[in-house]
Amino acid sequence: MEWIALLMFVVVVIVLLAGFPVAFSLGGIALIFAWVGALLGIFDAAFLGTMPNRVFGIMSNQTLMAVPLFVFMGITLERAKIAENLLDSLSRLFGQLRGGLGISVTIVGMLLAASTGIVGATVVTMGLLSLPTMLRRGYDPAIATGIICASGTLGQIIPPSIILVLLGDVLSSAYSQSQLNQGIFSPDTVSVGDLFLGALVPGLALVGLYIIYLIGIAIVRPETMPPHESSESEKAGLREVVSALFPPLILILAVLGSIIAGLATPTEAAAVGAMGALLLALVKGRFSMGRLVEVMESTVRISSMVFLILIGASIFSLVFRGYGGDSLVHELLLNLPGGVVGAMLTVMLLMFLLGFVLDFIEITFVVVPIVGPILLTMGIDPIWLGVMIAINLQTSFLTPPFGFALFYLRGVAPESVETRDIYRGVMPFVAIQLLALAALALFPGLATWLPSVVYGR
Repeated sequence: MEWIALLMFVVVVIVLLAGFPVAFSLGGIALIFAWVGALLGIFDAAFLGTMPNRVFGIMSNQTLMAVPLFVFMGITLERAKIAENLLDSLSRLFGQLRGGLGISVTIVGMLLAASTGIVGATVVTMGLLSLPTMLRRGYDPAIATGIICASGTLGQIIPPSIILVLLGDVLSSAYSQSQLNQGIFSPDTVSVGDLFLGALVPGLALVGLYIIYLIGIAIVRPETMPPHESSESEKAGLREVVSALFPPLILILAVLGSIIAGLATPTEAAAVGAMGALLLALVKGRFSMGRLVEVMESTVRISSMVFLILIGASIFSLVFRGYGGDSLVHELLLNLPGGVVGAMLTVMLLMFLLGFVLDFIEITFVVVPIVGPILLTMGIDPIWLGVMIAINLQTSFLTPPFGFALFYLRGVAPESVETRDIYRGVMPFVAIQLLALAALALFPGLATWLPSVVYGR
């Protein structure tokens, strides 16, 4: 009955493409397959008996408690217009340089991505803030939209982000399971802090590659990114830029640094970040009780979505295993030509394609628990695997014609910007992503070196 598990997976993808809610689609389809299978005597309903324990485990998971706190931190910084102030200061400082505004948008997108960790929120915010300014200053629409989409997806890989928290928690369970399958009853652990450190060098390297590309375009095709002649009143001084850049940067470094240094767990660091973002908004004088209520409502809505998807994915994985789907996937990956390399390439390709139709959260909660233990049993490093998955899906979200980031920007871009401009603009950044993915595949130390130095892994 193993093929029924794969049929269930296909049905879920079709239902999601039809526009049904993710959490209810995952859980509902799984329960329908379980009920029909139990009636036909091909599914053991006892598998569903462990569901209450799983829900309780989700509720009491200390790492997952960081999710609403990081969400609160990101939304607070967004609603307090911290990113808008920073973008304004940087563009006034560097705008008179050819390509300076594009580089400023990339830097602000990186910081906003690190603080929110939500691709849709970052792309939409940057689209509303920077796209009209870039077009008004004569930037080629393709270049402008490509910069915004690419910098907006950096939330996948730049720590600290919600996505890395979720992926770290899932990979930790998968790593423990893979070691138990190998008869190791005192397993090593992999933490969210390990994944943060592993993603730091590749993430910053990606930002560096983006900036190098923009500098190259400014030299080769100067007409696509003209400089802006600022009046004396429009120019920003270094002190103004530092005052706009310093507070959010210190907040991000405090959150990330406390985790890396072992001074705080991800949940404790997220609480510090949430409180720091609130204090920063109050100091800036751009916060009110009404805005706080809006932030809390958005936090509850996003957090509820994440945890409902996690519960639905738990039901799905139970039924999938009940039909023996994990054994089938294990056999398929082991029998692929090329051994570990063939299995890794197949999984990366599958996740890349699924990234066109599923969000990162669904892929993290549904696909990674199935393939993760198998790949880790084959000797793949969990930190390297996590960073590879994050960059791979980041690339998928950028790739035409189905990338999520493209849809988000299309929704807020003016009608004068054609869809083909967006597609044309992101293609060089997709090439950069593939280059980074290939470099990480060839040199795993890019992800594993920093954790080994800090934690002695």
